[in-house]
Amino acid sequence: MDERPDLRLEIELHRSGYKLIAGLDEAGRGAWAGPVAAGAIILPVDRFDLANRLDGVRDSKTLSVQKRQFWDNALKKIALSWGVGMVSAHRVDTIGLIAATRLAMQRAIERLDLHPEYLLIDHLLLPENSLPQTALPRGDASVLSISSASILAKVARDLRMIEYEDRYPGYGFSRHKGYGTPQHRQELKRLGLSPIHRKSFQPVAEMELL
Repeated sequence: MDERPDLRLEIELHRSGYKLIAGLDEAGRGAWAGPVAAGAIILPVDRFDLANRLDGVRDSKTLSVQKRQFWDNALKKIALSWGVGMVSAHRVDTIGLIAATRLAMQRAIERLDLHPEYLLIDHLLLPENSLPQTALPRGDASVLSISSASILAKVARDLRMIEYEDRYPGYGFSRHKGYGTPQHRQELKRLGLSPIHRKSFQPVAEMELL
């Protein structure tokens, strides 16, 4: 069943006095290689036709590549402000995945042209950020701002992984985007680790020992 995100939470917050509400989500947490990315977006919640204009927006994981690219372009035109932050595989290894995800989200917030007044975040809270915030399990499927942020993060990260295909040929980064597919595992065994592999991830660490 197609789960359609809505603006109920954003509208409730807007009526409570918060005018600039940022949705945040990440992409790439489970990948074996490449950065963790995060998107942040502030939608014009008071725009009467916003829900209709964004009717096809969904959690990025449920959309085709073509639909993600379409909505990435559309969201950047409709948004009051948007930003994407990334944290490298090396930093993931150094500080851990959760801390790296929070850092990517903070970097996305810092790239916004407007200062948000409230944060709606998929799953995680940002304890080092003093802004009022709500973490929502499966928020990327139910809250339109978070779904929108998930698209920004996913498209930006996929583009980065396509760039890495040229820098580190043979791994298939443009196809699997660094996730643990059978093809990725096979190429890792053949070529060994690249500089963008996350050595702290157990499947990658095990291969390093082979």
